[in-house]
Amino acid sequence: MLAEADIATTVFITERPHHAHEKVRDEDLSQWDTLVVMSGDGLLFEVVNGLMERPDWKEIMKKPLCILPGGSGNALAASINHYAGNDHVAKKKLLLNCTFILCKGLHTQMDLASLSTASGKRLFSFLGFGWGFISDVDIDSEKYRRLGNARFTLGTLQCLAKLRVYQGRLSYLPAGGAVPPAGTEAPGALPADSLLVPLSQPVPAHWTVVPEEEFVTVYAIYQSHLSTNLLMAPAAQLHDGCIHLFYLRAGISRVALLKIFLAMARGTHLDLNCPHLCYVPVRAFRLEPRAATGIMTVDGEALACEPIQGQIHSRLCRVLSGS
Repeated sequence: MLAEADIATTVFITERPHHAHEKVRDEDLSQWDTLVVMSGDGLLFEVVNGLMERPDWKEIMKKPLCILPGGSGNALAASINHYAGNDHVAKKKLLLNCTFILCKGLHTQMDLASLSTASGKRLFSFLGFGWGFISDVDIDSEKYRRLGNARFTLGTLQCLAKLRVYQGRLSYLPAGGAVPPAGTEAPGALPADSLLVPLSQPVPAHWTVVPEEEFVTVYAIYQSHLSTNLLMAPAAQLHDGCIHLFYLRAGISRVALLKIFLAMARGTHLDLNCPHLCYVPVRAFRLEPRAATGIMTVDGEALACEPIQGQIHSRLCRVLSGS
């Protein structure tokens, strides 16, 4: 398809973890019009964070990114296929649709979230942050990667069998209302997290603190799909300036939890009106685990379990989107 569209490509094959991160951080990228990642979401996470470490990140992030699905979950590819108005597809058909989007060359802006951890890390995320059940499924099922997307079905059943509860405090700034003006950053400085205060301080008074402190899962997503077959946030768009925050309170039965995930395949899980499932669109959030238990993930990659907060940054990069 690329040859028929007269698109010249240079292929770079990664050889180890962080190879793509280092490549895009240090390379002269001026000779290419688009950066295409053919992999799962994890490799694109490397690329985004490598680009954001460049002194010329502001100019480089105007260069469109493209995802061709080659992983297990392929959440961003499924989301872009959804935004383009295409029917739900997977595997080779999803790859063909995404390649057609690449050939058309039409791109638009995409939000990124900035995540800051208690240990001092700052990460940029295009998909979502998770803690608890969903992250457990994602990381625990890595050993079944050869099964493709079916690994998540098997992982879900295993995590249901040993359903765990996680204790912590969740706070958020609801979407809507006036947005504080952005600060004036020095040339090359990364965008300031104007909605956040340091993790060592209490959240601002106008934030909402969730009264419950026992959760099955917390997931903050900024795209429509959590994986090829999970339409988690049907209302999400590439640049809606919103984090779609979901959390499941403790006390939910295994049957009810399974029903939610089966309904999520069609994006109808909120129609179940499950009292344990909460959804709120937010612009920023903070999660403070009571203990360092459970797996945290960002864009499908594992993180150490520690206090973390994040906010959305509108239209921070560009992606090929078909429209």
